[in-house]
Amino acid sequence: MEVDLVEKRVLIIGLGLIGGSLALNIKNTYTEATLVGYDINNQQLQLANTLTVIDEIAPSLQEGAEQADFIFIAVPVAQAEQIIEQLATYSLKSDVIITDVGSTKEQIIKKAELLTNKGWQFIGGHPMAGSHKSGVTAARGHLFENAMYVLTPTETVTDEALKQLKLLLEGTKANLIVLSPKEHDKLVGVISHFPHIIAASLVHQAEHYQEENELVKQLAAGGFRDITRIASSSPTMWRDILLHNHDSLLHMFEHWFKEMEHVREMIKQKDASKIYDYFVKAKQFRDQLPVRAKGAIPSFYDLYVDVPDYPGIISEVTGYLAEEEISITNIRILETREDIYGVLRLSLQTEEDRKKAKDCLENHSYATFIAD
Repeated sequence: MEVDLVEKRVLIIGLGLIGGSLALNIKNTYTEATLVGYDINNQQLQLANTLTVIDEIAPSLQEGAEQADFIFIAVPVAQAEQIIEQLATYSLKSDVIITDVGSTKEQIIKKAELLTNKGWQFIGGHPMAGSHKSGVTAARGHLFENAMYVLTPTETVTDEALKQLKLLLEGTKANLIVLSPKEHDKLVGVISHFPHIIAASLVHQAEHYQEENELVKQLAAGGFRDITRIASSSPTMWRDILLHNHDSLLHMFEHWFKEMEHVREMIKQKDASKIYDYFVKAKQFRDQLPVRAKGAIPSFYDLYVDVPDYPGIISEVTGYLAEEEISITNIRILETREDIYGVLRLSLQTEEDRKKAKDCLENHSYATFIAD
């Protein structure tokens, strides 16, 4: 069965990475639909139109929303609440289907009662895919492929509305799963929100020790920097996420305190056997996690390249990759000492990009390796 999108209008509110990627995906899958864009950032909006990510620019949020059959709210959670409040004042179509892409659901669903109380269908959504790039220029039609895409319908959502949204999203090739808003927030709290808190806390701890010993910053340049990468995420976004998911996170803190007290006691007692078992069990569970599946935290696809230490080497490497149209999200020299080979770490967007980069550089006689 296919969704009938002849003369249907799909409004995307927010044309960043997620909104732009959804627009591209729907556009490429259902050519009968008209993709309409709206964004408070006029530059992003005009760029999305120029890049043909969308078919039309909405003259205003109200006009775009009132003519839409599907509405995607693709903005950060705090802004999504404001958008919902605005939509509630408009005369939307009676059969409109509205969804969002936020990483917290309970508070959004509560706010969406402004819409559902008027008989409109609101289905919470969270595509667990992302990139280390932002903006509509980073949008990709395949961004959601193999990613988990969570839908959180409530009892007010009809079976037909849920089916229509699922069909519209089929082209994403994401794994669509249905959870309750509460269950969703607890799960993402465990695998995404709380890890971001821990990463930021580790960085703060290092900063405090830096006041005692200036070597901290230099020594933290290696593995420490890698395991705390997610602490570099948008402070505004994480402020809003933590405020939205505070109930789940406060509950997790209680478990975390107990876990740390357990570890502290093992170390205090110098219990070698328990310490060993603790790391064994962690390793076993971690090794069972899917390697290629996309999760709530964007993966880092790193490629390490042995490079000689001479002027222009980075330009040479990136030049070869540019010729093959391989995009790099980050580049860093891990080790450079005079007269010996250093290690260049290239971060790429996908596993496919990493393989292409590896083949490209090895064809130019560079030694590469992957440290997954």
